[in-house]
Amino acid sequence: MKLSAPIYQLKRRAKLLARNENVPLHTALDRVARDEGFARWGLLSARVATAATASEMLSRLSDGDMLLMGARPGHGKTLLGLQLLLDAIRDGRRGVFFTLEYTEQETHARIRSLEGGSSGLGTALEIVTSDEICAEYIMRYLADASPGTVAVIDYLQILDQRRNKPELSEQITSLQNFARKTGNILAFVSQIDRGYDPEVKPLPDMQDIRLPNTVDVGLFSKACFLHDGKAQFLAIA
Repeated sequence: MKLSAPIYQLKRRAKLLARNENVPLHTALDRVARDEGFARWGLLSARVATAATASEMLSRLSDGDMLLMGARPGHGKTLLGLQLLLDAIRDGRRGVFFTLEYTEQETHARIRSLEGGSSGLGTALEIVTSDEICAEYIMRYLADASPGTVAVIDYLQILDQRRNKPELSEQITSLQNFARKTGNILAFVSQIDRGYDPEVKPLPDMQDIRLPNTVDVGLFSKACFLHDGKAQFLAIA
């Protein structure tokens, strides 16, 4: 992905456009994004955050880590998870994408967007779309996985959506114990509460995670938060 100018200059261009043509800023931002080949500004900013963060993330993770990746919709959290998996495969590791949100075809389409249309590393990615995905299912699937294997779970808040599954807190505790025991790296895509206000703080944090069911956020060892082309990586424990 190569933009015609840095993102701060693109924002400045949009502000001038909004002022000169008397249109809302979000309309001007979307118009600038289309000139760069994106359908809307949110997609452009998500790709910027993903590219800048994923290139360094894998090297900052250790075997047994529990990673939380949080953002509002359209700000790149799923793309970041997929890019992390592609980087893991490039590093000679096993990469697994557990998703309760996307089909296999939709996942491949997103991978192609990251790889510029080529199949490349994405052909080695394991994509799991079973409706039975939960902690027990994930641990069973990864039972023979080597230390350093990276698995992304999409997404945290729906692991217990089926009433026959254990509570979310119980599942995350089990997965933390599993990660520590096996050396697998487990990364969770997470929603951010709608009450998050970017005017108050530029990036969400652990307090903004949407948790309809209580979970001890201390079970996660690392976190990455994204918003509007910005990203922050944190070590929690």
